This record gives sequence, structure tokens and C-alpha cells, in this order.
Amino acid sequence: MTLSAIAGLLTGLTLIVAIGAQNAFVLRQGIRREHLGPVVLICIAADAMLIGLGTAGVGALVSGHPGLVRVVTWLGAAYLVGYGLIALRRAARPEGMVATAPASRGSVVATTLAITFLNPHVYLDTVLMLGSIANGHGDQRWAFAGGAAVGSAVWFTALGLGARALAGPLGRPRTWRALDGVIGVTMVGLAVLLVTR
Repeated sequence: MTLSAIAGLLTGLTLIVAIGAQNAFVLRQGIRREHLGPVVLICIAADAMLIGLGTAGVGALVSGHPGLVRVVTWLGAAYLVGYGLIALRRAARPEGMVATAPASRGSVVATTLAITFLNPHVYLDTVLMLGSIANGHGDQRWAFAGGAAVGSAVWFTALGLGARALAGPLGRPRTWRALDGVIGVTMVGLAVLLVTR
């Protein structure tokens, strides 16, 4: 593994290993032990595709239009605040922690795609940020991108399987309440950081 690939792996992990909408959903599906495979595969494939687009130059193209970047930034902040408020509402209502009837594979796949591709924050991290950093590695940019994609694959697989293994203790209503509270506060905090950085 080259130094650029290692740098990509570490950079990718630092951006991905944080409580976000995708991670929260993977965690929830892992605890529910419900259609976890497709959820993890979609998250891995989407990250690889978006990292590839950024490395191919889309990130540099978009960043050359400050107005567009501003719009995406504010959309990302609005998305994070919305998701955070939903999590805080779940935390305030214990009945929201009780396992509901199993969802169909199609609805889980659709939700995963929506959480992934309708979240502007994902584009800021993968296409713009990782794409820009990758292009800073010159001829080794694809090694960097590959490392970042591997980091994403390792993280989502570990998160899903870890949540599945800990479904018992993590499935208690009190745990859900605390988790949703942390997710809600973190999402709102990320939104504030996004528009003030």
C-alpha cells in the first residue's frame, strides 16, 4: 500500500467515522438485524462512486463556483438540522424506541438511497473535500481515492456487524433514547459547524 493510499484510508475514516445520518441508519438496521447486507453495500458503493467523482475532477469543477458550494452547504445544514430534530423527537418519545413491524427490503433500500443521496453533507465530504485532497496527490490521486474507499468499506462493515452483535444491549429503549439524543445534538452541532467554517 502506497503512502497516498494510506493517507486516503486515514482521511476517509476521519470523515466517515462520525455520527451522521448514514451511520445512524446503519446502526439502527444492524440492531434490528433487518436487511443489513443491502444497507451496508449501498453505503459502500455510494461512497466509492462519490469519491471517484470527486477524484475525477467534479469536486474541483464545483468548488470553482462559490455560489453553488454555498447553496449545497446551506442545504446540507438544513438536512442535518432536520435529521437531528427527528432524532431528538424520537429521544423524547419512548414509544419511538420500541421495535416496529419489520420493514420490507424495498422500503429499507429506498430509505438507504434517500439518506445517502439526498444528504448534501455527503457531497461536501466525499466529492468536494476528499476529491480536492485526492487531486493534491497528483499521479497518486487514485491510490488516495482507493484508500478512502477501502476506509469506507471497513467502517460500514464493522459498524453494521458490530451493531448486529450488540443488538441485545443496544436494543433497550433506554439505550435508544440516549443514542437518539446524542445523534440529535451531534447533527445540529455539525450543521452549525458546516455554515460557520
